[in-house]
Amino acid sequence: MWEERYVGAGGYLFGRAPAKFLEENPGWVVPGREALCVADGEGRNSVWLARLGARVVAFDGAPTAVARARALAGEAGVAVAHEESDWAEWDWARQFDLVVGVFIQFVGPEGRAGQFADLRRAVKPGGVLLLHGYRPEQVALGTGGPPFEANMYTEDMLRAAFGDWEIQRLASYERDVQEGRGHSGKSALIDLIVRRPGG
Repeated sequence: MWEERYVGAGGYLFGRAPAKFLEENPGWVVPGREALCVADGEGRNSVWLARLGARVVAFDGAPTAVARARALAGEAGVAVAHEESDWAEWDWARQFDLVVGVFIQFVGPEGRAGQFADLRRAVKPGGVLLLHGYRPEQVALGTGGPPFEANMYTEDMLRAAFGDWEIQRLASYERDVQEGRGHSGKSALIDLIVRRPGG
């Protein structure tokens, strides 16, 4: 499905600029440290991390998206290890100082616990997870994301999944989002920034 969407878009479906969430929280990106962008799409977020000096690995399952991500990194003059991989195929034993997930709500309740467990495993002790997505109210707005309320995040859900880590930010808000044709208009958003104990 995602490959078809990217091919049909004829260009960068979600634009070339990073998610506003990342631009507003740059202090978590430490030059020289390793970062992972999961389900990175066309590279807008991984390239931004690399511009800030992180050593970035990114993966996505859609070949067209990965090709565009590599092209975007080339245009920006940064090195990003863009890999083609489905979520289930990724080696979640690899750990990173920073793990970034932006609008990765393509699984429903039946797969969410496993997805969150994978994200937790990928963060080194002392490392940080940045997670940004939609709340259930987004479905009625219809400006991006899947049309399923069950796929969306709530503060209670994220607190239950990551509350044993050090929550640095957990916030729900609305904003006009303009990120290509894929995300456009008033949006119901939620942010989580959490640090894994240890390290």
